[in-house]
Amino acid sequence: TYISKEQALQEATHDLGTYKDGVKLIGRGEEMTLPSFETPTNTVSGAGILGEYEDPTPGYFNEQELPIPFRVMSKEAASLANMLKAHHLEIRGGVQGNTDDGDIEFTPIRVVVRGLTKKCEPGKLKAANSMETSVTLSIRYILIEVDGEPLIELNKIRGKYAVNGVDQLAALEAMC
Repeated sequence: TYISKEQALQEATHDLGTYKDGVKLIGRGEEMTLPSFETPTNTVSGAGILGEYEDPTPGYFNEQELPIPFRVMSKEAASLANMLKAHHLEIRGGVQGNTDDGDIEFTPIRVVVRGLTKKCEPGKLKAANSMETSVTLSIRYILIEVDGEPLIELNKIRGKYAVNGVDQLAALEAMC
């Protein structure tokens, strides 16, 4: 039986590129850590509850950061140091997987983020070494797509949170 692209065993990110306003950022480091989706919680305890538990608050998210590494301080890195303008980045790559026939297939992955500069680390100077420059964005919007399908979308400004294309706050929005 053939395993479709959606069912292929996904193994690794094969390659990736980062784009700012449609222009590829050259000299960017080879790895990016995407932000966590962590909600604030309230501790619930009291009569009738055996102990306590943490209750997440759907639709609210703690601060999300995206550190963007560069090999050296460059014009591209410096352009992200502008703290007055929201930066629009798109990270595109390919996820390598295998069908059960053993064929290798690539599935596109795309991450779109908008955010403001929170930190700029110019790095260090050492002969014959990378400077390890980095710029960190405070995320206002993030979309993660695989094979053109939206998996997670969070827009903190517009109040949207969707998982697999389903608005997680629709019931709440209908009440308000």
